[in-house]
Amino acid sequence: MLLHQITQFLETIAPACLQESYDNAGLLTGNASMHCTGVLISLDCTEAIVQEAIDKNCNVIVSHHPIVFSGLKKINGNNYVERTIIKAIKNDIAIYAIHTNLDNVLQGVNGKIAQKLGLQNVQILVPKKDFLQKLVVFCPKENAQQLSEALFAAGAGNIGNYSECCFISEGIGSFKPENGANPQTGEIGKRETVQQSRVEIIYPEWLKGQIITAMKANHPYEEVAHNIINLQNKYQAIGSGIIGKLAEPVEEIDFLNKLALVFSIKAIKHTTLLNKKIETVAVCGGAGSFLTAAAKAAGADVYVTADVKYHDFFDADGQLLLADIGHFESEQFTIDLLFELLSNKFPNFALLKTSVNTNPVVYYVL
Repeated sequence: MLLHQITQFLETIAPACLQESYDNAGLLTGNASMHCTGVLISLDCTEAIVQEAIDKNCNVIVSHHPIVFSGLKKINGNNYVERTIIKAIKNDIAIYAIHTNLDNVLQGVNGKIAQKLGLQNVQILVPKKDFLQKLVVFCPKENAQQLSEALFAAGAGNIGNYSECCFISEGIGSFKPENGANPQTGEIGKRETVQQSRVEIIYPEWLKGQIITAMKANHPYEEVAHNIINLQNKYQAIGSGIIGKLAEPVEEIDFLNKLALVFSIKAIKHTTLLNKKIETVAVCGGAGSFLTAAAKAAGADVYVTADVKYHDFFDADGQLLLADIGHFESEQFTIDLLFELLSNKFPNFALLKTSVNTNPVVYYVL
């Protein structure tokens, strides 16, 4: 198994272009062409995680949080970040981080949280825009069906819960082959008019390369007339947070007890109980107070997240229950998610979940 086989697969799930501008996901140490002896999956990458990888004969670490977040000007071992990088490089350990790009996909970090809570009819809380493009391509009428099928197979035509979506209209096209051309129909120097179809289909921008390749491979013309249009439509499968519904409404205290049980937490910081039942639940793993307003606007009864500052609790404003369950606690199941994804794709490869608890926060319980 080569490292790039693993990283390329992960980026079909959470493309690198979906990471936030401040993030540093991707291959942090190691060479993409290196052979893998095993993969250790963790939430964080620390010296202890690198040592665990060494002890378990894993030369690849796939972590959620990138150990290198901002630029390093010196690597002298003066802090845990530098020491971790030095230890990894000395022992030929590759570190790959899949961070906010995995946060921003429907079946990613937040999707896993929603699954653990038993949420139904889940959807992205704040979908992102500017990630969709539309291909408009012209072809002979008799080739339109084959061309659209090829574009579907390449990943185009998905809208929400629908697939194989496109629009085909008919018209008259004209062209005149010049010297050097090798037209399928028509003669050099003579204008030709033919019955043509206009095929319109959308796709996420990161699939552009394979969409264009499929278009050219399944088009009869040597020069393919086409347009690519950037869309501002929101992409419902990409964005921040998730919202869904419980199978049955529950009392607030019962929901908090469920959080404590599911996430194995000893304390929950939350706003004043509103004495109403919980049915619609918004979630965001990690630091998510920036989505409180969106959770209120979406009609959530409770918003579950982490790293909420004192003054940010006021933003709930009596409209929902705001619950802070802790950063590590909220994202802990990302390890299971990555293990499941990689195990399904590479069932006969050495994949291990870390046994090291990297949570830097310790609770003193009276």
